Amino acid sequence: MTSTTQERYHRQLILQGFGPDAQDALTKAKVLVIGAGGLGCPVLQYLVAAGVGTIGIVENDQVSLSNLHRQVLYDTTDVGRNKIEVAAEKLHLINPEVIIVCYPIYLDKINSLTIIAKYDVIVDCTDNFATRYMVNDACVIKGRPLVYGAVSEFEGQVAFFNVGSEEGRRSVNYRDLFPEQPKSGEVLNCAEAGVLGVLPGIIGSLQATEVIKLITGKGDVLINQLLTYNALKNRMNVFNYSVNKNATLMSPTTAEAFQQMEYDDNCIVETTAYGIDVFQLEHLMKEKNAVIVDVREPHELPLITQYHHHKIPLLQLQTRLPEIAGQTIIFICQTGIRSLQAAQMAAAYFANEHHFYSLNGGVTQLISLPESKSL
Repeated sequence: MTSTTQERYHRQLILQGFGPDAQDALTKAKVLVIGAGGLGCPVLQYLVAAGVGTIGIVENDQVSLSNLHRQVLYDTTDVGRNKIEVAAEKLHLINPEVIIVCYPIYLDKINSLTIIAKYDVIVDCTDNFATRYMVNDACVIKGRPLVYGAVSEFEGQVAFFNVGSEEGRRSVNYRDLFPEQPKSGEVLNCAEAGVLGVLPGIIGSLQATEVIKLITGKGDVLINQLLTYNALKNRMNVFNYSVNKNATLMSPTTAEAFQQMEYDDNCIVETTAYGIDVFQLEHLMKEKNAVIVDVREPHELPLITQYHHHKIPLLQLQTRLPEIAGQTIIFICQTGIRSLQAAQMAAAYFANEHHFYSLNGGVTQLISLPESKSL
């Protein structure tokens, strides 16, 4: 160990029971971080600073202004740039000794097994259920331990899944907690429900701590346990749980079965036959006298103030569809997920007799445009 390396890691090297052996274990470790957003930023910063030898990053998004209140690896000058490019640059400045491997892609059933197999520990920093279930299943198949973290509003969760024991058994996984993926719209993601900016920093730091403990063998990791944190009450609780028999019915056990799984994405809405952008919205309103229907709940912010619109929460839409008969409708929600459901629901109800659209990206897309005066 060089003098520079000793100086860099001096504060953790002098920890009682840590020392050069633990630092050497970190240097030899390979960790894959999936997602470089609110959770991924603190995870990446602390693992790089701690000296994990190789860190892979999976991220295919760009920095937006709405990211900055919680994704502290980025700043205003980074808006519009690829997150993974910015992250790699700034992490290299923190610790040039660490090897950063970038995957500017979306994980899918084709590439996930191959990428995950290259790493010792996987860290789930995603924000949608589709990827979360897919990553969990891939880690089970490849026998990789998985650090889970999730945040919403004022609460967060952390757990360590699929950790091997000396007897050859593996700990519980995500499906033991939640066997079946929720249907689209059943659970709001953080883009729709919101999240306190500091919360991902707390949960991400706990995830990084679990990784370091597992690699170095120091302390007790959250095996067969779920840690929950409530920021408003400043309270942590740890719950024990065990294998759920129903989980095995939902889980693929081979790579072949994994390829046959359907992981519907509840957070990323691709352009469909119903999807339009903000410029098409303006055109439809002027040329087709389209009517905007906001399907969010009454308490959701920000409010739409420029456009005249109707508010019909998605849960009420089925019974209130007759109110919009004979009109061209543009459904809007927070991110475009519920509005797409609304357009599909209306099209089915009216047997495609009328025209229905969903604003891709929702209100979030409107406020991300610098020239927009919509809100």
